[in-house]
Amino acid sequence: MSRRAELRLARWLVDRAIHRLESVGRARDLSTLDRRRFLAGGAASLAAALLAACDSHGPQSAQRVLRYAERRNEPVERWLLRHTSMDHASASAVTAGRAFPAYYVSPQVPVWDAARRGPWSLEVGGLVERPLRLSLDQLARLPSIQQRVDHFCVEGWTAVATWRGVRVSDLARLAGMRPEARYVDFQSFDEDYHESWDLESATHPQTLVAYARDGSYLPPAYGAPARLHSPVKLGYKNTKYLTRVVFMAKRNGGYWSDQGYEWYAGT
Repeated sequence: MSRRAELRLARWLVDRAIHRLESVGRARDLSTLDRRRFLAGGAASLAAALLAACDSHGPQSAQRVLRYAERRNEPVERWLLRHTSMDHASASAVTAGRAFPAYYVSPQVPVWDAARRGPWSLEVGGLVERPLRLSLDQLARLPSIQQRVDHFCVEGWTAVATWRGVRVSDLARLAGMRPEARYVDFQSFDEDYHESWDLESATHPQTLVAYARDGSYLPPAYGAPARLHSPVKLGYKNTKYLTRVVFMAKRNGGYWSDQGYEWYAGT
């Protein structure tokens, strides 16, 4: 079989796997369907489909099909999650506290240098009518919520913490988000780290610009002065050391998304 024919076969198998997922979802009540079990089954189906693309040339030759599978899988994730589900950590779950893993891409813990950069502020801009620049005090004075939720890492672990912050949806309203906005980019001062989100996930009621965890302001190792946090996305989408929230018409990738990690990364 020629390489072109193999790629056509792999794409056909991916499409069949997607169709199977959609059929299963429609046949069952999604209000009682375990989203994680459903997505795990979807991953298995897609993995089986992609075997057709992994020949003796190795997985590198399958990159076009892998990207194709991700594009095809995204509408299923959007349809399945529907952004109506709310995460609530189990009452029996132990708060991670200091055991909550810290992560950053800089050689050492990023700390905002006010002497060199001036006072930290959060910019909210892009496709908005009223761009904002908020100090930490101003951010903390805005209406906020506190939520005890799960944090899901792509490496397979889950941690529980209580976060306080301002909903991104409230920032969008205050800044006057324009109708053509469809995506949001969250940028940081941790090297060139950023991740872009679909608007529906970014404005989910549990997506916060968080400035406190477990009753205290964020320490540097966990993203101070403010970070993005939401249980609707995997951890690497939750940008720490936040400096800018940019509303956009088109998505623009991200630090890990540009390195092959799934862009949507819903939970």
